[in-house]
Amino acid sequence: MLYWTKKQNQTERTEEVQKNEIMMDNGTTKKQAMLYEKLEDGKVHCYLCSHHCLIAPSKKGFCNVRENVDGTLFTHSYGQVISQAVDPIEKKPLFHFLPGSRAFSIAAIGCNFRCEFCQNWQISQVDEAEKLGFEAYDMSPEDIVKQARAQNCKTIAYTYTEPTIFFEYAYDTAVLARQEGLYNCFVTNGYMTKEALDTIRPFLDAANVDLKSFNDEFYKRRCKARLQPVLDSIAYMKELGIWLEVTTLIIPGQNDSEQELSEIARFLARIDVNIPWHISRFFPTYHFTDMPPTALDSLRKAKGIGERHGLRFVYLGNVPEASDTVCYNCKELFVSRPYASAGQPKIRDGKCSKCGEQIDGVWSD
Repeated sequence: MLYWTKKQNQTERTEEVQKNEIMMDNGTTKKQAMLYEKLEDGKVHCYLCSHHCLIAPSKKGFCNVRENVDGTLFTHSYGQVISQAVDPIEKKPLFHFLPGSRAFSIAAIGCNFRCEFCQNWQISQVDEAEKLGFEAYDMSPEDIVKQARAQNCKTIAYTYTEPTIFFEYAYDTAVLARQEGLYNCFVTNGYMTKEALDTIRPFLDAANVDLKSFNDEFYKRRCKARLQPVLDSIAYMKELGIWLEVTTLIIPGQNDSEQELSEIARFLARIDVNIPWHISRFFPTYHFTDMPPTALDSLRKAKGIGERHGLRFVYLGNVPEASDTVCYNCKELFVSRPYASAGQPKIRDGKCSKCGEQIDGVWSD
């Protein structure tokens, strides 16, 4: 929603209504991007994610869906859905956000990471999707909201790929969703900028952030990104009041040392011991097909590490165990979760029905 030129003072950014700023190029509809700066030499500086791409004319950013056309940045992902589904909110995974409800999930093609272990590489990587012949189809923000309501969903989830790279599309959809009484959540790698979070904040209710490792070298080598911006996003989301949960995919021999898992747990506990931490099981995929699935004992060990460092809610993912929510004070079961679904929470006004302890979350609308 914001774009500014180099000559403008950053405190005087002008809100630009982008809806009608459409350009046709060889039959392809593009929409002017948000959150970028025009430079004097025809380049643009993208402020959407922490890659901070400087993009020359006729070139694209790292995400491969934002293109500089004659000094103006356009997005190719607006209104183009590559995947949609109705999911339990628990599959995001969000365990403390409207448990038992449904989310209308959408994705556009592309990502700003290159994770070698990506579970959705067929649609997250533009080049791979093109090789496989995957094609997106038109779906307007209005259509998404209409479908969500028709499917009795409480939330629209921007997921499967990275919502940051289809930010304009997600933003317009989220605004309409809020007007219709729906919630919005991001399932994200957390590599967006503060500018992006500030822009989406009025309409973003929840997020699950993938914290893939606590090792910057892992991020550089395996994801083509950096660790610190992800940590900054997690802390800033919490500061902004977005309901936050975190997921770590445990990959054997890559990010599963006791030291690294302890560092993740300590980091989350310093922010808030009530942040739910989802420890998820890895299965061989993409460039990591020669690696074994994560042993269940490794997941249980990681859960114990999280709890020893004070985290009150640690869950195992991609396995049918350790997914119930219990009161951290009296151990009363108040959300029972059969695999990837949930029963009604046994709480009243956000408090445990047995001992009255406050349990952080968004439990009803």
